[in-house]
Amino acid sequence: MTIYQFNAKTIDGQEISLKQYEGKVVLIVNTASKCGFTPQFKELQELYETYKDKGLEILGFPCNQFMNQDPGSEEEIKSFCELNYGVTFPMFAKVDVNGVYAHPLFRYIREKTPGLLGLNTIKWNFTKFLVDANGNVIKRFAPQTKPSEIAKDIETILTVKPA
Repeated sequence: MTIYQFNAKTIDGQEISLKQYEGKVVLIVNTASKCGFTPQFKELQELYETYKDKGLEILGFPCNQFMNQDPGSEEEIKSFCELNYGVTFPMFAKVDVNGVYAHPLFRYIREKTPGLLGLNTIKWNFTKFLVDANGNVIKRFAPQTKPSEIAKDIETILTVKPA
């Protein structure tokens, strides 16, 4: 199984298959507009601009599960990200990342890369999951890990050709 078996709804309400990212390195991030880590949108956008032509996709999934730090509508979230951080990478509809209503994609990526102490949950906004060009989740990054600190991992994976 890979991330390509999942569908997700874009922030504009269109249901898509993640299979469209096949052959790309993907960084999946649960985001929030009113979090102490929200300024990471700037570095995520910089990463995207640096590596998108080399095969990187960043997928942002707003989540309101952590102290209600993304309470707005999809339209409000999209506008906030574009106006404040110039976000052009794909953003998706708001999802739950933990619990019984967690999006199936997040249940899958959590199981593939357990967090601290082997826990299968996401502890906060801006947890990042790096996926190789074959759709395999290979690494989890903590919320406090700045996107710029992930660049070396991205570069390494971009040099590996898909199977």
